[in-house]
Amino acid sequence: MKMGRGVEWAIHSCVNMAWTPAGEAVNSARLAEYYQLPAAYLNKQLQALVRAGVMASVSGPRGGFHLARRPENITVLDVVLALEGPDPTFRCEGIAGNAPEADQHVNFVRSCLISQTMRQAELVWRQALARQTIAGIADSMGRRFPDSRQKALEFLADAG
Repeated sequence: MKMGRGVEWAIHSCVNMAWTPAGEAVNSARLAEYYQLPAAYLNKQLQALVRAGVMASVSGPRGGFHLARRPENITVLDVVLALEGPDPTFRCEGIAGNAPEADQHVNFVRSCLISQTMRQAELVWRQALARQTIAGIADSMGRRFPDSRQKALEFLADAG
């Protein structure tokens, strides 16, 4: 399984926004500069989060993005699904039904042990991501890297 790199960018962006005062907009160009990312591509990721209800956008000279919900109510799975979509990563095509003498009355997509294994693994993966919140990551980052929050906030607040 391979996710787009925008997932990492979006999660970091959400963490930065969790550190800002509630409702305060973060300029996406400044955020892109902070991480040395292409601004237009980061903006696309943030717009996808707006469409998913994870972020809200604010227009105007002091505009940008902010979290649409409290960070403890936003999971990593919310971010991943907003960017990657809800479709399963594994798609069983039921090829076991193509084998010689296969019973054509069997739903091989449902009965295939390989498909069941992959669906179970994805369920565990999604459950793990659903347990991790943006607030939890932000708190952990603050404990592990005590200066990270203040440095990020100062950079993002500076007009450049």
